[in-house]
Amino acid sequence: MTDAQNGVLNPLGLNCLRTFPVTGHVVWGARTLAGADQLASEWKYLPVRRLALYLEESLYRGTQWVVFEPNDEPLWSQIRLNVGAFMQGLFRQGAFQGRSPREAYFVRCDRETTTQNDINAGVVNILVGFAPLKPAEFVVIRVQQMAGQVEV
Repeated sequence: MTDAQNGVLNPLGLNCLRTFPVTGHVVWGARTLAGADQLASEWKYLPVRRLALYLEESLYRGTQWVVFEPNDEPLWSQIRLNVGAFMQGLFRQGAFQGRSPREAYFVRCDRETTTQNDINAGVVNILVGFAPLKPAEFVVIRVQQMAGQVEV
């Protein structure tokens, strides 16, 4: 495919097969199936989706301990601390854009994210937002854990 042909197909979310003199045959593009410009999906690009999947799974596994704790402010504070430390480590490794952690990510777990109905149902809601390096969109992940469900 030529640059012109690729330029028509790429906005439609198609990764084209290209041939280059030095590298040979390559898949030229990093779009997901939701990568068409008209769809305006936050999952438009493979690197963003892969990072989000990594974060989602890591946060889910890393917060499973909350199911053994009372669902209240001390728990939410501990969650913010633990998840914040994880995100800070990734920020220091250069995983996010932004000059400061405040510009790169946020972690929310409090009375606004977890309502009284959630508490009664044993649900803890954690919102984590991050700014991937490219493209420059902010992505939000929601993780839920069922807390306080253990009876002795």
